[in-house]
Amino acid sequence: MSMVDPAAPHGAKLLPIGLLGHGTVGAAFEELLADRAAHVEGLTGRRPQIVGVLTRSRGDFDEILERSELIVELIGGVDDALSFVRRALAADRDVVTANKQLLSRHGEELWQLARERGRMLGFEAAVAGVVPVIRVLRESLAGTQVARVHGIVNGTTNFILSEMTRTGCSYEVALAQAQHLGFAEADPSEDVGGADAAAKMAILARLAFDVPVRFEDVRYEGIEQITADDIAYARELDLALKLIGTAERIGDGVSVRVHPAFLYAGHPLASVGGSFNAVTVEAPTITEITMSGPGAGGVQTASAVLADVIAAAAGGARGVGPVPAAVPAPVVEDVVSAFYLHLRVVDRPGVLAQIARCLGDEGASIKSVVQRGLGEQAQLVMVIHPLLESRLRAAIARIGELDAVQSLPRAIRVIDEEFE
Repeated sequence: MSMVDPAAPHGAKLLPIGLLGHGTVGAAFEELLADRAAHVEGLTGRRPQIVGVLTRSRGDFDEILERSELIVELIGGVDDALSFVRRALAADRDVVTANKQLLSRHGEELWQLARERGRMLGFEAAVAGVVPVIRVLRESLAGTQVARVHGIVNGTTNFILSEMTRTGCSYEVALAQAQHLGFAEADPSEDVGGADAAAKMAILARLAFDVPVRFEDVRYEGIEQITADDIAYARELDLALKLIGTAERIGDGVSVRVHPAFLYAGHPLASVGGSFNAVTVEAPTITEITMSGPGAGGVQTASAVLADVIAAAAGGARGVGPVPAAVPAPVVEDVVSAFYLHLRVVDRPGVLAQIARCLGDEGASIKSVVQRGLGEQAQLVMVIHPLLESRLRAAIARIGELDAVQSLPRAIRVIDEEFE
């Protein structure tokens, strides 16, 4: 379907693009594409040009599909996007998408269709903004047996937690600041509740392990319950608080999860602040590599979309390679972790011993303890050495039954690893 643009220098061959969606990212992509078209032509010999735009109020998908060689899907959502991407691949069009929810729920079907049709399905922009973790896993580390991928993959929550740490403010104040600056949506629930990061981790786990991980396989928690007290105690214990996504091999299975976690200062993710994202990949042959960069914003996402457009112009599926077929593996639910515990207690003799006994009976040992306050308003904060999450939950249930404990203890995971 290559066309020649008589207005382009030397009659360059066009790469006609159908753009689905014209919101923040779509508009930024259109502007960036116009600015970088000559550069893309110099790299690939093809000059990208948008030949149709589909929104709720304009455009017809069938007409756009007929005129296009590449479809860029930036409409968001799942149902309409799934229909459009299916139809584009079936019509032998390459596709680029930034839609993490689509791929975390229907990726296996779409990757199989792309393999069958010999088409490219690019999705670099679906995870971590301009951080090229997708390309690194698919290309640079294609021959490496990855042991674990974990990281900060949501810029909104990282900004909120960074602000709480920097200023000591409450979660509600930090969220309002994030919304004022455009880092959080008016309805931030997908971000702060962990669903956004869970979808991204499902995609990363699929690429890292060739296991068919779906969104529904990911256990996730958000940051809504984090308090200024948690941040203050973390500072005393020399910890940083982040929303961390983890995908790792455990025996013959995989575990994929998203949750708030404390990190010690030597961890490569501990110093990543603001709206930045960062992903660490670990494997026996490489130890670890960490990639960091802006994780949110229209221009940043558009830049990652353009990288896939360049790959399509340079040869599509032949240049990037298809996502290989998946091999099922069990999903591991119960994993080992260290924990931070926050307890409100009545300060009287023997209380700490009772708590320690409940923990010890479940195989938990205490690494450190901080006490604040006296009498009826005492608070205990402790870090527990690693143990199975199920054992920790059992210990918490027992602690919650003690007369001197005023409410069920709050637990936050601790990643107790540091890298030289």
